[in-house]
Amino acid sequence: TIPLGGTHVLADISGAGVIDRIWMTIEDRSPEALRGLKLEIYWDRARSPAVSVPLGDFFLHGAGQMVPMETALVASPEGRSFVSYIPMPFRTGARILVVNESPKPVNLIFFDVNYRQLERQPADALYFHAWWSREQATKLGKDFRILPRIRGKGRFLGASVTVLTNPVYEKTWWGEGEIKIALDGDQMNQPSLVGTGTEDYIGTAWGQGAFINRYQGAPIATWDGDGLWTFYRWHVPDPVWFHREIEVALQMIGGARKNIVQGLLAKGAPLIPVTIDPGSRNNFQKLLESGKKLTDPSLPDGHTNYYRSDDVAAVAYFYLDRPAGALPAI
Repeated sequence: TIPLGGTHVLADISGAGVIDRIWMTIEDRSPEALRGLKLEIYWDRARSPAVSVPLGDFFLHGAGQMVPMETALVASPEGRSFVSYIPMPFRTGARILVVNESPKPVNLIFFDVNYRQLERQPADALYFHAWWSREQATKLGKDFRILPRIRGKGRFLGASVTVLTNPVYEKTWWGEGEIKIALDGDQMNQPSLVGTGTEDYIGTAWGQGAFINRYQGAPIATWDGDGLWTFYRWHVPDPVWFHREIEVALQMIGGARKNIVQGLLAKGAPLIPVTIDPGSRNNFQKLLESGKKLTDPSLPDGHTNYYRSDDVAAVAYFYLDRPAGALPAI
C-alpha cells in the first residue's frame, strides 16, 4: 500500500545495466489515481529525476480512461495494467518510485522491473527522460510547449498528448495546429520539422478517431460529455536526433465552417480567426496578415481555422547525454 503523500520504491539497483521492461497494476484506476500517482526514475544517484510523469499520462491514459492497447513501447493488454518496453540504460544505478499525490491511499499495487546487469555502458549510451506539463487553459495564439528548449545531445523518442476540450467551442474540431520540432539552433518560426495537424502527425487524416498502432495512435478519442482525446507518436522507425538542442511545440488551433465560428464568436467563445479556405486554395484568406474581421462581407465562405484555448497536457519522451538536470520539476 502507499499512504497519502507516501512513496514506494519499485526498484533500487546498483551498478551498470539496462531496464528492459516495467509492469505494474493498481486496484484503483480512476481518473484521480491515474493523474494523482507520479512515476519518478533517477539515474546514477542523481538528485533530480529524469522521469517525472503522472502514471496514467506516461502509459497513454492521460484522459482518465484505461483501454486495452499494444504499442511498440508501452502496453496495457486488457486495460488493467501498465507495461513499458522502453530501453533505459544506466551506468552506476537506477531508482524507480511511485509517489501518491492522489486524494486517497493506494490499497494495492503490484509490479516487477526486469533489467540486465552489464560490466559497463558504451561511452555513447544515452539516458532516458520523460517530462510532463499541463495548461488547464492554453493562451490564445501561443503554442503549447510539449518540450521546452533543452540543450545537449540526444534523441527525441516521441510524445503523448491529452486534450480535454473546452465546451465553449461545442463539438468543433480542435486539432488543426502544427506539431513543430526545432533542432540545433532552429527557432520556432522556422523549425526543422513542421506538421499539418494533430491527426496528420499520428498518421491518420480528416479528423481523429480511436485507433492503436505500433508507432502512432489515439487510444482515447470521444465526444461523450466534454471531448476527451489522448494521442501518441513514437519516432522509432523515423528517429529524431539532436546534437546541441531541441524544442517541441503544438499550435492550439481549431477549425469549422465560417458560420459556425461566427456563431461561437457571437456566444462569447474566446477565439482568434486565422484563415479561411474556400477549397482548392482559391481565394485563401490569411486573416492575421490582412487584418480582416470575420464579419467582413468580402470574405468567402469556407473552412475557418481559429486559435482556441483548451486543457492540454503532454509527455515528452527523449534520450539525453546526462542523467538529470534537463527540465524543471512538474
